[in-house]
Amino acid sequence: MMKVGDKKLVYTVTIPIRWGDMDAMGHVNNTVYFQYMEQARIEWLAMMGCLPDENGNGAVIVNAHCTFKKPLKYPGQVEVCTYISNMGRTSFETTQEMRSVGDGYSLYAEGGAKVVWVDAVTEKSVALPEAIKQKFAEFKSEQKRRR
Repeated sequence: MMKVGDKKLVYTVTIPIRWGDMDAMGHVNNTVYFQYMEQARIEWLAMMGCLPDENGNGAVIVNAHCTFKKPLKYPGQVEVCTYISNMGRTSFETTQEMRSVGDGYSLYAEGGAKVVWVDAVTEKSVALPEAIKQKFAEFKSEQKRRR
């Protein structure tokens, strides 16, 4: 488990919970939490200008996880906070928190994914885009200034 100081908040989005997100048990289906995390991650990558390029190089998830704390229910909104950490040459980790907007932003789930940048033709990992490397470099310099 990462310490709070080891990760950088990079994006926050509020997503409405839809009626169709719920399952027969009357709460948001577990697979939908992964869709919420995906939406937040993709919006952040788009904001950074890091969607797949003209050659098809882009982000691939090689591992994803989620711990469910409390069930989200319709109607409502979920706030997804996205953090990055553990950046290497071709990959980085995301950690995400899902909080209920209508419940004082209580933590309902937390998860994340390992993101690897991949060449679509060779299906091999390639160097991360400069925008993401720059964001991580800014984070590291902020950490040094705080010490």
